[in-house]
Amino acid sequence: MPEAKTYSGSCHCGSVRYDATVDLSHVMECNCSHCQRKGFLLAFISPNQFKLHSGEQHLTEYQFNKKIIHHLFCRVCGVQPFARGKKPDGSPAIAVNVRCLEDVDLGALNPIAFDGRNV
Repeated sequence: MPEAKTYSGSCHCGSVRYDATVDLSHVMECNCSHCQRKGFLLAFISPNQFKLHSGEQHLTEYQFNKKIIHHLFCRVCGVQPFARGKKPDGSPAIAVNVRCLEDVDLGALNPIAFDGRNV
C-alpha cells in the first residue's frame, strides 16, 4: 500500500524550492485547457504537507475560469511547480506539480484521469 513520502521540489532554475509530503498513488492528470497544454501530473495535498523554502518573491500568479486555483509560476524560468487553491469542500489545498519533484519515477505512476474540461 503506497504511503505519503516527503519529496523535494523546485522550478527549473531553482529559485523556487519546497518540500511536499505526497502519496503518489493519488496523482491526477487533468484535461482542462491549462493542465493539458502544460502536461501536468498533479497531487493535491493540505498546506500542512507543504513547506516553501525559498522563492516566494519569484512567484507570479495566473488565474482563469472560476479563479479557484492560484496557478503559481517562477518569473525567472516560467515553470509552475505548484498552485494554491481550495478543495470542493472549501478547505485550502496545494496542487503539487509531480513533474517538479526530485527522485520520482514518472513511468511508474498510474495517474487518475480527471475531466477538468467539462467541470
